[in-house]
Amino acid sequence: MATHPDPRMNHLLAALPPDERARWLPALEPVEMPLGHVLYESGMAMTHVYFPATSIVSLLYVMEDGASAEIAVVGNEGIVGVALFMGGETTPSRAVVQSAGLGFRLRGQLLKEEFKRSGPVLHLLLRYTQALITQMAQTAVCNRHHSLDQQLCRWLLLSLDRLHSDELVMTQELIADMLGVRREGVTEAAGHLQQAGLIRYRRGHITVLDRDRLEQRACECYAVVKKEYGRLLPAMTAT
Repeated sequence: MATHPDPRMNHLLAALPPDERARWLPALEPVEMPLGHVLYESGMAMTHVYFPATSIVSLLYVMEDGASAEIAVVGNEGIVGVALFMGGETTPSRAVVQSAGLGFRLRGQLLKEEFKRSGPVLHLLLRYTQALITQMAQTAVCNRHHSLDQQLCRWLLLSLDRLHSDELVMTQELIADMLGVRREGVTEAAGHLQQAGLIRYRRGHITVLDRDRLEQRACECYAVVKKEYGRLLPAMTAT
């Protein structure tokens, strides 16, 4: 890899106390995370956890017929692989890179040893896990009760928060897979947002033109998730 990211670009790694960070640094392996790369498949035994730095990872639940829907998104605020240190070792979801970039991986055994120390790492990871569970629960509620326009606004905002950019490289087909809807529905919803002057969509590039109005158009689910990350992880920037 030509350029290694700074581990502190991931907010969980940045929030580690100095002693823990010093122990982790030699074991953190910089990795490229290309678009579409699958970090875990459903039921697969986990050997590493991942800390995105400039990438975003989607956690997807895949049905027997191949249909899928996103249950959570993880970026530079978090860690991919919570089942490993929570004792599950496997997960029924798939973890796939939604936005290409860089990150770090850490051997699962090392993380489990840190977790067993019952120190600041344990409490940090448990707070993050609670925030992640909140995002999963709110996503389920949003997908059931809110319009596709509102779901798309929530999804765009959560993704932008983790990129610190106004632009996403994302096809409508991929967004449809994430939201668990037909591509035509995403085309229509994106068209509404573009006509309202909130976004510009061209050849797989979505640029947010008016974030304030996009937040106003989103349902309360985005604000609930944002608030919970800020409450549980005050030393980190969740937006």
